[in-house]
Amino acid sequence: MKHGVAFRKFSRTSSHRNLMLRNLVTSLFEHEQIKTTLPKARDAARLAEKIITLGKKGHNAAQARASSFLLKPSILTKLFSTFAQRYADRPGGYTRIHKFGNRQGDNAPHAILELVDNPRDLKWEMTARAVGRELLKDKVNSDSSEAVVDAGLGRVVNLLRAEKGLEPEEKGLLRPMTRWNLQKVLQFRGPRDVVEMSKKARVYADDLMATPMAHQTMHEEVKAKYPHTPQPRRLAGHKRLAETRPALVIAQGALGPGASPPTKGKKKRVYVLENALTQSF
Repeated sequence: MKHGVAFRKFSRTSSHRNLMLRNLVTSLFEHEQIKTTLPKARDAARLAEKIITLGKKGHNAAQARASSFLLKPSILTKLFSTFAQRYADRPGGYTRIHKFGNRQGDNAPHAILELVDNPRDLKWEMTARAVGRELLKDKVNSDSSEAVVDAGLGRVVNLLRAEKGLEPEEKGLLRPMTRWNLQKVLQFRGPRDVVEMSKKARVYADDLMATPMAHQTMHEEVKAKYPHTPQPRRLAGHKRLAETRPALVIAQGALGPGASPPTKGKKKRVYVLENALTQSF
């Protein structure tokens, strides 16, 4: 019977499998972000956590064990200096896995494996965009569009500091999930990172405001030469800034601001879709 045999085999011999995982961990430490299949990412993350723990210990025995595992000696310096300082206060959880759809060809589940708090941290970027969008949405709902364009978001760093200190049951400007992600990415970061997050959120909010205006200006310039040019269209499923309808309703064809959800009947669905696609930004 198959007792005491753990972890995945990947249809490889033990030597091939161990070398493959060592190569994945070495590449992860070198680039701090790699893309592979989801099962390989999970096993590589498990080993990477142990190697980073060795880097935090820093004694000779830990250096010998890490040197025997990693395939590139140059990574040792990065492990015992950069990573050891970055994760000195973090008790664990040095890696993060993002599902990335399925691979073309064999349809294998893809994933992005990365080290947390790396310079290209995906969760950091996604959280900054979510914060910028939600703060701008709240601003648009309370003030006019012209006032928001002129004044911007205001003092974003103060808002982030206030949201960082709120409890999950308390109400703030951000949604509970966005606030939880914000607190998670800032948990082991310093005050400078709060300022950096506010800058990224402000830049993304400015982009959300400027893009429709730029499209409208370009359309007016083209329409002056070609009067029959149609107005620019949004992608199916793309929500407006202050949109309150579910994304499923928008993705089904009701893209216009006043369009009703599609009902039964082919003619009704076609009519709603044609009306939605003629709406401008």
